Amino acid sequence: MIHPTALIHPGAKLGAGVSVGAYSIIGEHVEIGDGTRIGPHVVVEGHTRIGRDNEIFQFCSIGASPQDKKYDAEPTRLEIGDRNTIREFCSFNVGTSQDAHVTRLGSDNWIMAYVHIAHDCQVGDHTIFANNATLAGHVHVGDWAILGGFTGVHQFCRVGAHSFCGVGTVLLQDLPPFVTVAGNPAKPHGINSEGLKRRGYSVEGIAAIKRAYRALYRSGLSLDEARQRVAEIVSGHAEAAPFAEFIAASGRGLVR
Repeated sequence: MIHPTALIHPGAKLGAGVSVGAYSIIGEHVEIGDGTRIGPHVVVEGHTRIGRDNEIFQFCSIGASPQDKKYDAEPTRLEIGDRNTIREFCSFNVGTSQDAHVTRLGSDNWIMAYVHIAHDCQVGDHTIFANNATLAGHVHVGDWAILGGFTGVHQFCRVGAHSFCGVGTVLLQDLPPFVTVAGNPAKPHGINSEGLKRRGYSVEGIAAIKRAYRALYRSGLSLDEARQRVAEIVSGHAEAAPFAEFIAASGRGLVR
């Protein structure tokens, strides 16, 4: 399962059934869970922990130092969950001491070629990042979010769960859950209703989310007024509640 040209540090910990392709390099502080497949010409370094049954394709850089001038070689981490597909030429960096000391990618994510996940990003589960999607530092991405090809997310932004970014989107502010955006800068274009149906959201829940969306984006209310109106709309609708919670907590401002 280990190609004879691969270089694996004696301190690395590899689980059962791990495969490592030709000319790949596995560093001293790396842990790789059972059944994970590392393709050829992959570098996995830093304090990196990778879970079970992931597939990492050729030419990826996993766990390198962050692109942050303040980084001073402190032992920060990268954590990757289970069952992720990570395609060619992706780069994921470890965290920094300026934040949580760790960059995280959850489980069951589909990460296409040339994706960059910068230091201290926190990515949930079941996301899709199309080719060349890029996260700057300290970005949080919720479960089931979809980033179209060449999407760029500014540092410290939050991307809500079940949201959808069209191709070439530039996010400079927080994107609430369920909302579909596109453009540079991003502009709202309704909610991701088709995705919500596929994930089992009720008719009533989707209707409440639509009403909340209209209150925020179509009513002409100020942001403070819209927050209050959205809270009233989602009251009693658990599926829609994350919309109100997200916009109430936004610190960077919302895409509007």
